[in-house]
Amino acid sequence: MLARLQQVLTVGALLLAGLWAWLCWRAGYPVWAVAGAMLVLGGYALVLALEFALLHRVHGDDPTPRATPAQLLRAWWGEVRSAPLVFCWRQPFFSQRHADHLPDSAQGRRGVVLIHGFVCNRGVWNPWLKRLRQDGVPFVALNLEPVFGTIDDYLSTIETAVQTIERITGLAPVIVAHSMGGLALRFWWAGHGDDSRVHHAITIGTPHHGTWLARFAMTLNARQMQQKGAWLLAMGARETPGRNARFTCFYSNCDNIVFPPATATLVGADNRHLPGVAHVHMADRLEPWAELLRWISPVPASSR
Repeated sequence: MLARLQQVLTVGALLLAGLWAWLCWRAGYPVWAVAGAMLVLGGYALVLALEFALLHRVHGDDPTPRATPAQLLRAWWGEVRSAPLVFCWRQPFFSQRHADHLPDSAQGRRGVVLIHGFVCNRGVWNPWLKRLRQDGVPFVALNLEPVFGTIDDYLSTIETAVQTIERITGLAPVIVAHSMGGLALRFWWAGHGDDSRVHHAITIGTPHHGTWLARFAMTLNARQMQQKGAWLLAMGARETPGRNARFTCFYSNCDNIVFPPATATLVGADNRHLPGVAHVHMADRLEPWAELLRWISPVPASSR
């Protein structure tokens, strides 16, 4: 569903920009032709700029070092480049390029479950999926639907994916989650999994304590990400004490979606700060990938 929607939006924007440019050019307004087309195709950069201005303004007493203007500018530019690659290319047109890798020879090999975030699909993980397949690592990459339903709706999808990896490998998977996907993971784990079912959890820009931006949310799942919201508090009350130690949480002082920055951390987790990195761009950084490799290294026979 999401891929089709993003296909329509991408193609529609290209057609609208082309039509505007053609009409203005024919009418003798070349400057308006170029300016209008650029606004249609690049207007998202202005929205991103507003997000970065807000994250800087509401930093408050957050313990994470405040981003410098230079860091904010570099992070904004990184997100300007990453956003169309993800939302106008990978997700709408190539979300199924790399099928789940479940070889018959996977027994005893640590597997991976990958969970995307809000308004995303499995295509966001394409660079990861390509490398995992090349390395022979079993994996399942999810599509969470309904896109704008509640996070609760994703429980069965995650359960099926974990069961698949458990059956194929005989081992608990490492679960990697970006953004809202980390909350979906925690919700599933709170109700359906004991500690033996997850070898380790890696979250990237997950609003573990909500995000300031969610106060403007209009969809059910986005409202569940409100700071100190009832859904987050209820989930936290159901979680096993000490489980946070099973998490590595990547966060950034330039995350333009999840802020203030420390909302993406968990007390007792291995919290890793990626200074100067924006929200979508964070999923393509080498640091989370290196952390995954550390947890899927070959398993000694005595520990299986």
